Amino acid sequence: MLSYPGTTHLLSKTIPSLLKEIYEVCFLLFKLTIPVIIVVKLLEELGAIPYISALLEPLMLVVGLPESMGLVWTTALLTNIYAGMVLFFQQAGAEGLTVAQVTVLSTMILIAHGLPVELRITQKAGMRLPFAFMLRMGGAIVLGFLLHHFYRLTGWLQEPVELIWQPEVQDDSLLTWLVTQLKSFGMIILVVAALLTLLRLLRWLHIERLMIWALQPVLRLLGIAPQATSLAIIGVTLGLSFGGGLLIREAESGNVSPKDCFSALCLLSLSHSIIEDTLLVLTMGADLSGVLWARLIFSLIVIAIITRVLNFTSHQFNDRYLFSDVSVEKAETGSKP
Repeated sequence: MLSYPGTTHLLSKTIPSLLKEIYEVCFLLFKLTIPVIIVVKLLEELGAIPYISALLEPLMLVVGLPESMGLVWTTALLTNIYAGMVLFFQQAGAEGLTVAQVTVLSTMILIAHGLPVELRITQKAGMRLPFAFMLRMGGAIVLGFLLHHFYRLTGWLQEPVELIWQPEVQDDSLLTWLVTQLKSFGMIILVVAALLTLLRLLRWLHIERLMIWALQPVLRLLGIAPQATSLAIIGVTLGLSFGGGLLIREAESGNVSPKDCFSALCLLSLSHSIIEDTLLVLTMGADLSGVLWARLIFSLIVIAIITRVLNFTSHQFNDRYLFSDVSVEKAETGSKP
């Protein structure tokens, strides 16, 4: 049998290093998300979500939706898209919604959902929390408003939506919730492990350089440096929850400038997990014109504007209101006795 001592030596060094990296990324992500998930669950058990949704009900009229959809969006905002979908299917049948209305609602949910967890992740990666919140909520409302009037003026997608799925009766016990969360954490570990392994393989094969080269024209148009390519790819494909640990690690590495990291995070705030999440809301009866194409075009325009405005803002303004250099903050924290 042939032996390859060089390969064996490489694997003996790579596997422990990879396992350590997987542990560090997952530990960081769980440290951020678990406390937030517990707080959100407490709010849910205390019945706070309907009171919060009352604040959003007037906004539903602005985007051409029934007030009852405010509770659907609030549920998605505080928890995740799945929870919002379950509530949507419970209420949509009585509302007589059109495809246009469902598309507007779905697009808003795609931009702003799971905020307690995802805003914490972007904050840890360097974006200031108030700006991150305003970008997600403002982006969702503005695009929802534009889509509503576009569909209304053109008469497009005004036919009644056909609900193709009905939710199963759910067990709301604490044990079921705990099991669901544990399954989610297990899935995150598997996804992170697979992605980190894939990233190392792409680096060895020099495919990563090819991907950076291919995306350079788009990033240049947006005003983002090529060094932020990996960060953008992770967020666009995996999303902020699954890719959160990797995004934070990339931001803390110092390989990407604070400005480019901020610009990439702005892009991911408006368009992330573009495959899985888009497919999810299509089951609600939404149309691709809004949940994919309009969202992408809107995101690219907004980010192109933001990156150009950054050329005229001061370092003090950026540091106070927009973003911080997390690599420097980490180094300073680590140097403390």
